[in-house]
Amino acid sequence: MFKLLDGIRIIDLTTIVLGPYATQLLADLGAEVIKVESEEGDVFRAVRPGRTEDVGAGFMNFNRNKRSIVLDLKSEEGQKSLRKLIGNADVLVHNMRPSSAASLGADYEALQAINPNLVYCYSPGFGERGPDRSAPAYDDIIQARSGLAAINADNSGAPQFVRTIACDKVVGLHLAMGIQAGLIHKARTGKGVCIEVPMFETMASFLLSEHLAGHSLVPEEGELGYERLMTENRRPHKTSDGYLAILPYSTKHWIRFFELSDEPEWQTSSKVTNPILRSKNIDELYAKISEIAKTKSTKEWQLLLTEADIPHSTVNSLEDLLRDEHLAAVGMFNIYDDERLGRIREIRSPFQVDGELDYEVAANRPAPGLGEGTSDLLD
Repeated sequence: MFKLLDGIRIIDLTTIVLGPYATQLLADLGAEVIKVESEEGDVFRAVRPGRTEDVGAGFMNFNRNKRSIVLDLKSEEGQKSLRKLIGNADVLVHNMRPSSAASLGADYEALQAINPNLVYCYSPGFGERGPDRSAPAYDDIIQARSGLAAINADNSGAPQFVRTIACDKVVGLHLAMGIQAGLIHKARTGKGVCIEVPMFETMASFLLSEHLAGHSLVPEEGELGYERLMTENRRPHKTSDGYLAILPYSTKHWIRFFELSDEPEWQTSSKVTNPILRSKNIDELYAKISEIAKTKSTKEWQLLLTEADIPHSTVNSLEDLLRDEHLAAVGMFNIYDDERLGRIREIRSPFQVDGELDYEVAANRPAPGLGEGTSDLLD
């Protein structure tokens, strides 16, 4: 665990993945994160496999370096305990609809009255200014609503969900960034702030950053969608014995690729040497890579492309990641024994601070058992 946010106390009312991902990032950086749960606990605790009833493997990977307390926020006693915690907190974060937070005594106005310096950050499904402000939302719902499922459609045109919890994690990154911006604001002004990070708006912004394309201009010029990403031939290319991602990107890359492929006509073609024409003809160029890639083995291509300094990569499976030489060399997976959970493998924080990894600065704590810090934190 790093020490960059040492001394920052975060009261975390979030559940499942979006909020816990954000607060784990901050906990890894040294913040004290107090996870407030109901008696049933965060529902993500039940996701299997797992060695204990209250800590499944999925929960482990989003809740390390936190402490857990159990409060019944539907009761006056529970709300009183929350107010006590807020008194000396820096941040309150939740991913509820504002009306739900208010029913639990966790709305901004109520908590700011207790602690005017509080950074209050929340992530509802839809922003308060819109008509869908009260609609429920989870990752799959926002993948569908934001356009992500549509642009990931299969060959028949049927929309497909991305096989990761993409919206929760992208919005979680924004939530963590919002919290840190709020803390900087507090340090500079001495005042708290309320920051909304809605899922739908965040993902619409995330996708349309490149896919707004010609509709960035008024009147519009061209269609929606970043053409290079939408082309049929943008995919790992089949070699004589496998697959390889090959990505000539600069003009120099493209010329080098066609040089080592012994394609003199393509080396001097304006479709290759002119960046604007290259952009307009990118599908044809990718199709040409696919045609050429089949002529050599994956290993042969790796040697040639490495020597030519052309970006490329093997296509890893999840299993391959656990054996990846680079990830092993940088200590990406830390294996250790825990009294409660047994031997576990954690995915370390991707950061490196002053040349040290998180678990080299201070040992990470595994995800807490349900309510294991209640008595200590409320005394």
